[in-house]
Order: sequence, then structure tokens, then C-alpha cells
Amino acid sequence: MKKNQKYAVLLLRVALAAGFLSAVSSRLGLWGEHSSGWENFVAYTEQVNSFVPKNWIPTIAIASTVSEALLALLLLIGYQTKFMAVGAALLTFGFALAMTYSFGVKEPLDYSVFTFSMAAFLLSTVEKYHWSLDEIIMKNKTN
Repeated sequence: MKKNQKYAVLLLRVALAAGFLSAVSSRLGLWGEHSSGWENFVAYTEQVNSFVPKNWIPTIAIASTVSEALLALLLLIGYQTKFMAVGAALLTFGFALAMTYSFGVKEPLDYSVFTFSMAAFLLSTVEKYHWSLDEIIMKNKTN
């Protein structure tokens, strides 16, 4: 892998992690006055998932938040990167499909959800993840 590609893969990991962490931080009020807040997120989750029973919404909101936080942290440190990238791609593709069903295709395109998902799929195709916990673990296994 060329040096520039190594940096690009690292930046892709960081960008995906930052996207997830920003969304989670907003829900939890960590962006201060710029935060969406938990109640607004749950209301939006209900709109996005208009096709599921209303009593499922809190579970979906919690599960997506926990999933996004876990994926972000593991992508950031580079642990099980290929698996986490596939998970991120599938989760965000599911978001994109739900948004498309509930609002039409413009909303997930405007929010770049398809782009985010395909970037995660692209990350999952990389052979070796430099500057990652995966790389450290591999080096220790070969020594």
C-alpha cells in the first residue's frame, strides 16, 4: 500500500468514527446549545421508522445510539476494523433505507447517508489497517 493510501485509510476511519460520535454526542447534549437532545432524537427515530410499531421506538433509539458509539470507538482505535466497517456500512444502509421509505430518497441523499454507508463498505475492503490496534495485534502474533 502506498503511503498516501495509508493516510487515506486512517482518515476514513477517523471520519467515520467522528460522524458517529458527533451524532451520539448531539443526542446526549454534549454539543451544548447545538445539541439535538434525546427527546428530539426519539421523535426523529419515530419519523424515520414510521413503519414499525410505536412501542419499538425507544428500543430502536437506544440500540442505534449504543451501536453507533461502539462502532465509533472501535473504528477510532482500529480494533476488528474490517468487521466494524461492515457493521457501520450495514447500520447506515439500514438508516438510509428507512429514511427513503419514510421520507423519500431526497432526505438520505441530503444527509449523505448513502455516502457514509458506502465509505464504510470501502473501508471494509482494505487488506491492512495501519496505525491501528489490529496492526499491533498482528505484529505481536507474528513475533
